[in-house]
Amino acid sequence: MIPRFVPALSLLLIASFSFASQEPNAPRMSKQTRLDLVRAFNAELVYVRAPFPMGKVGLKIKDGDVTPTKEELQQMMALWGPAAKPGDRAMITDIRIKDDRIHFEINGGPIKRKKWYQHIEVGGMGGTTPVAPSDPQANPRGSFVDLVFDHYVPELNPQQLKDLLWPVFDFNAKSAAEAYMETVPPKVKDAIKNHHVLVGMNREMVIYAKGRAPKKVREKVEENEYEEWIYGDPPQDVDFVRFNGDEVVRVETMKVNGEKTLRTEKEVDLEGATAVAKSSPASEEMPAGGPSKPPSLRRPGEAPEIDTPTDGPDRPQRPTAPPVGPPQLVQNL
Repeated sequence: MIPRFVPALSLLLIASFSFASQEPNAPRMSKQTRLDLVRAFNAELVYVRAPFPMGKVGLKIKDGDVTPTKEELQQMMALWGPAAKPGDRAMITDIRIKDDRIHFEINGGPIKRKKWYQHIEVGGMGGTTPVAPSDPQANPRGSFVDLVFDHYVPELNPQQLKDLLWPVFDFNAKSAAEAYMETVPPKVKDAIKNHHVLVGMNREMVIYAKGRAPKKVREKVEENEYEEWIYGDPPQDVDFVRFNGDEVVRVETMKVNGEKTLRTEKEVDLEGATAVAKSSPASEEMPAGGPSKPPSLRRPGEAPEIDTPTDGPDRPQRPTAPPVGPPQLVQNL
């Protein structure tokens, strides 16, 4: 109840404030926009920028932040395996717009759904039998991401939606290598471009830098087990990349002239690096060249790599050269 002595100007201000408080900041997404976005994004191919674990737990984006955290995602990936990794190409197979979020499923989603004809059953005196029973071996291999808003899904155009999904999806990359390069630290990116391996890289980074190793050797030094990836054959340069778990701990290069280089000091620290860049794609310029393919040293028609034994004629012989460096670094060569 407004008193009679309130001036007319005050009445106008009160009415204006009441109208503004009831009007939302942005209009709700219209039905037509929903249909347009589903048509535009359904079956769209994207490159993944964040790890998606297997299982019923997907990712969530709100205010540009991605959850679960990086540490939680690493645990989930180790426990259940990956549904998609950074640089992988994926397909958006389902879009559902709910009250306060847009749900995107990739590669079929985490739950296996029946086809329409698998719901049909024929019956008789002995009961009913499905016309096309589902395959129990067909396990779901996809995942999902929810784009969450504060109260409701506002009106969005396709480009705005792509910008909001930038932390997990790249719609503009021309190749898997370009998409993966956006997820690694600058020092690693430069090394991959130059086909150079740094101590501290993981296996995936080495593959993007050098390709898949033609030969692998497992060794045990004292109580530690290592895996060594070997690139090249004499009379060309030969690189020996040693892994302890998923991390490069040593890089040894034997050159044609007999010179040897050995690196064991960590050159890149991935623990402190952020795997998912949060910058908007509008501020970054994508490469203008054609698709780039990760280098491979496998010969045409050569069979996939097979782990070779530690000792034997199949293991490449390293050129004989005087040891270089402190004795503790070369005693196990």
